[in-house]
Amino acid sequence: MILTVTLNTALDLTYRVPALVPHASHRVTQVIERPGGKGLNVARVLAALGHETVATGFAGGATGATLREQLAATPVRDELVETAGPTRRTVAVVDAATGDTTQLNEPGPAVTPAEWTAFRTRFTELLDGARAVALCGSLPPGIHVGAYAELVRLARAAAVPVLLDTSGEPLRRGIAARPDLVKPNTDELAQLTGSREPRRATRDARRRGAHAVISSLGPEGLLAATPEGLWHAAPPAPVRGNPTGAGDSAVAGLLAGLVDGTPWPERLARAVALSAATVLSPVAGEYDAAAYEELLPRVKVTEEPEAA
Repeated sequence: MILTVTLNTALDLTYRVPALVPHASHRVTQVIERPGGKGLNVARVLAALGHETVATGFAGGATGATLREQLAATPVRDELVETAGPTRRTVAVVDAATGDTTQLNEPGPAVTPAEWTAFRTRFTELLDGARAVALCGSLPPGIHVGAYAELVRLARAAAVPVLLDTSGEPLRRGIAARPDLVKPNTDELAQLTGSREPRRATRDARRRGAHAVISSLGPEGLLAATPEGLWHAAPPAPVRGNPTGAGDSAVAGLLAGLVDGTPWPERLARAVALSAATVLSPVAGEYDAAAYEELLPRVKVTEEPEAA
């Protein structure tokens, strides 16, 4: 099975409005509610791809109960740890006229030391039998900034490949613990390395400890610095739509390729096609299966020169 970790889960709400106008009242034409947070998005895509998937992290309060009730209706196994504080909500407002999305994210509940200890115990137990683990998203209040580095070391001690997808100081500390994969975007890479040139920043991030670094370039696809070389994977054309969850779908594609043992070009093509198909989906954080099948053979993957 593949294990995903979402320390800051959310109950995701998507509102569709005819047009989003500042300082105006809006009539919502559609409301969609689903379990959210980066690791849960990854888990849902992995399950849709046919992988046995287990989700852990935190959930609490009335929103946490709703999240878990909805998660029970999916193939993803729930191993979330209960918190006293309520799970946060996120709101995506989709402008039907333009296709643009406005995102509002609550900070999340404060996690107590006892709750963190309970999670570490659950995580360690779940590593037994895991083929790979994804550590995804922000840290909720109360969890120390080195938490992901701690979890990377636990996974490495259990000989479980680990992917890290976070930002800021948790990424800086986590990458030093030598995860197998990290997947930052260009802004996160720039904050980590000080460089906004994608190739230089991606190689620099890899030198900081990660086995491979896959940088998200938005509509231009993915750039991957790997032990086998530097690769660029791009969709056949830029896609327009709701980008919510697109990066999480890319993570699912990378993890699926890792456990399936597929070569890097195929792994990156899968990740880019899933990401683009998520942008095209009418529901935030879901991917359009027909679009994925149509896009996959058309993703262009090229090997790039190693020189800076």
